[in-house]
Amino acid sequence: MAIKKIAIGGISTECSSYSPLHQNKDDFTCIRGQELLDLVGFPFLEHGISPLPLFFNKSVPGGPIEKQYFDQIKDQFISEINSLGKLDGILLLMHGAMYVEGINDPEGEWMGSVRKAVGPECIISVSYDLHGQITDKIINNIDAFAAFKTAPHIDVQETYQRSASMLVTAINDNLRPIVLWSSIPVLVSGEMSSTFVEPCKTIYESLDQYNEINGVLDCNLLVGYVWADTERATASSVVTCTNERAGSEVCKKIAKAYWSSRKDLKSDMKTGSIFEALAWLKSEFSIIADSGDNPTAGGVGDRADVLEAFLEHRIDHSLFAGIASKTAYEELKKGDSFNLGGTYGGGGPELKLKADSVYFKNQCAIVKISKTTIIISKLRRPFHYLKDFHELDINLDDFKILVVKSGYLSPELQSLSTPSFMALTEGSVNQNLVGIENKYRNKKIYPFEDFDDYLPLVSNGKSKVT
Repeated sequence: MAIKKIAIGGISTECSSYSPLHQNKDDFTCIRGQELLDLVGFPFLEHGISPLPLFFNKSVPGGPIEKQYFDQIKDQFISEINSLGKLDGILLLMHGAMYVEGINDPEGEWMGSVRKAVGPECIISVSYDLHGQITDKIINNIDAFAAFKTAPHIDVQETYQRSASMLVTAINDNLRPIVLWSSIPVLVSGEMSSTFVEPCKTIYESLDQYNEINGVLDCNLLVGYVWADTERATASSVVTCTNERAGSEVCKKIAKAYWSSRKDLKSDMKTGSIFEALAWLKSEFSIIADSGDNPTAGGVGDRADVLEAFLEHRIDHSLFAGIASKTAYEELKKGDSFNLGGTYGGGGPELKLKADSVYFKNQCAIVKISKTTIIISKLRRPFHYLKDFHELDINLDDFKILVVKSGYLSPELQSLSTPSFMALTEGSVNQNLVGIENKYRNKKIYPFEDFDDYLPLVSNGKSKVT
């Protein structure tokens, strides 16, 4: 029997429509070949499947993707698919929260183009971030779907493997799964829907229990992405199944559970203004999250609001990790005076500062001003891993306060088991949801509007399912 062939690839980023920065080729890292196969980590050959890696382009979340780049990279992806000849399946690694001006549904466009290229018989299985968006066009063009079940995300490879497993099973057993979805009129930030605290902890734990139902393969809840002002922005339940009736019932149950819990959605840590954060500060080591300028949610990462407040109030022994500014980085290469804040267009105060000392490592300038240390990164980047500090020769034990541009803390920072506070700051991913611009997003959606008359409707991408 001839070995079956599948292709692997995709594109992943999160795009805030409120960011002044546009993403293009320079913002994306391209993963190919064995590195891409290792990323997925599924033993395809053991199942008689030959995996053909294309490319997986991934970026730090940011602003809208330039349409020219999106069209170019989509066409390149389709060209590489066409070069492989007939395929039995394709594994698409996506995020689900792309924003391209002039294209209402970028993922739908991508998947529609893939379907046209591979034909109707090829099985298409997709992996998603739980902050992604779903549309009928997406569902209509795929055969299996799996999304992350943790936020912060600690099940990325596991999700790739769930999607890969459904793909392999469908090919080898000659099955055609069905994907169903239901829109849920709730749209909150990831910080309000962490799966490590209630109510999402219990809701997400229940998904695996639904998978035990006969005819149900994989159950998902997507909270959506609130910082893109687009018509498709909404939460959703998505179920891959072999029995449409069973899948539809589960899809409705997941949707109802999330809807019923909407008023209990809240941050997994104490929140407040910058000045409330200052009043909260503890005597022991503490972490403050600068949430409105979080680059991993689509923020710019260049604002200096919290730094300004710390310097004005003479808060000592604090570490800022970090503030993005190529211009400040270059200025510090020439001397000790520099300007910091908003240099990538993110807004906020512009500070004129003078370094007492500075050293450079890994495209970062580590600056000391009196008893405050600032990591100034030449490029936009987060500081979520302990190795990020170790690689810069920084010992967190030397500080009383760590300020990171983040919403909920990464698992490694959470593992420090230290007091934490999320500052509700300004920026492209402002947590003041009801105050953000809302031109295109559905107005009848919580928390923009509260109402009670919601009954979940299930779709298979082409028509409603009872």
